[in-house]
Amino acid sequence: MTLKNEQPILPIIIQSGQHAYGVARSFYEAYRIKSLVIEPAIKVRTIRSLFLSGTQGIATQNSGILDFQYVEHLNEPAYFVQALIGVAMQFQHQKLILLVCDCYYAELIIENKEVLEKYFILPYIDQVLLKKVQTKEKFYQLCDMYQLKYPKTMILTKEHQATSELPFQFPIIIKPSNAVTYTSCSFPEKKKIFLVNDANEMQHIVRCIYRSSYQDALILQEFIPGDDSYIRVLDVYVGRDNKVKLMCVSNKLLEDPSPQNKGISLAVMTDYDEQLMDSIRYLLEDIGYTGFANFDMKYDVRDGEYKLFEMNLRSGASSYYVTASGHNLMQYMVDDYLFHVNHERTYVQTKHLWTLLPSKTLYKYMQNEKLKIEAKRLIREGRYTNALFYKEDMNIKRWMKLKLYNWYLHVKYRKYFN
Repeated sequence: MTLKNEQPILPIIIQSGQHAYGVARSFYEAYRIKSLVIEPAIKVRTIRSLFLSGTQGIATQNSGILDFQYVEHLNEPAYFVQALIGVAMQFQHQKLILLVCDCYYAELIIENKEVLEKYFILPYIDQVLLKKVQTKEKFYQLCDMYQLKYPKTMILTKEHQATSELPFQFPIIIKPSNAVTYTSCSFPEKKKIFLVNDANEMQHIVRCIYRSSYQDALILQEFIPGDDSYIRVLDVYVGRDNKVKLMCVSNKLLEDPSPQNKGISLAVMTDYDEQLMDSIRYLLEDIGYTGFANFDMKYDVRDGEYKLFEMNLRSGASSYYVTASGHNLMQYMVDDYLFHVNHERTYVQTKHLWTLLPSKTLYKYMQNEKLKIEAKRLIREGRYTNALFYKEDMNIKRWMKLKLYNWYLHVKYRKYFN
């Protein structure tokens, strides 16, 4: 282990990949400290897994700004707390900040917060609030209460799957209400979300899902027209005083085109919409939220409204775009929990481009010509960041693997785009 005992703060990030690297990079830029990335010990590791978010993906390999450790039983709820306490015992004389890169671990932390907060700083909500936002179904109930728009939706259960009739037209989206339990299920046709064009296809997908271990509700929604550029992502930090400290909106340029990873951002550009941010801020402050939050939504040209898809209890996978814009997302949290700095609310307005893609791939597959022109301008002016190519964290092995990753993304687009 290369971590130095004199480092006063140690961020511990569960699960490797580009999200974890963005968090570690934010800490390094702010404080010149290393983070520790931990991941469950898994016996089988394939070549393909090197490119994915798990099994220490390429994003976090050969890095000098983080250390890495496999932890036995980390992904098992019955042993989760003990596994984390074991990690904490290695660094008893440091302030430990526990951060996650997916909602599965976020919910495990929240459910065990009373024990874990003896060892870690935990920027998360409590279990009472978790029960109000845990599924998409409950989130949409909150949207109704706070007059926030979301796509026309029908909730489908296993018991009522055969008799239900859609109140809207095809094409539709099918997705799980409980993303956490869906993550652990397995079946050959599995995708993150399904775009469905007719009733026969819908019935087939629903049957496939319910033959798996997933037995919770499904969300059936109208498809909001438009390509990736109509999607917006909102990242937020809410202080311990339940007041929003930082908000940043991004306009998605391109998503991962593969069916398994649909929805994961590969390029975004900061945007600004004060009315949108105000409406989300009111919701978060009124329900007593604290910590990081992430919202996905899509702009509906038919009525000029943003339609919310989901709320995540963590920062988004592309959230380094906030730090890249000049507002270090992790620094706001550290200021709040360790230095007791009471930041005034900031709505980010700085224009910046965040990408995992080489510029040629970005330009080739972007369909929105206006945004393409703006992206080219930002790159020309140097107002862009490749999330993984960090000049202060580069060596020949890392450079070669990142170039290989660029090639892998290009192949993905050739195979799956449209």
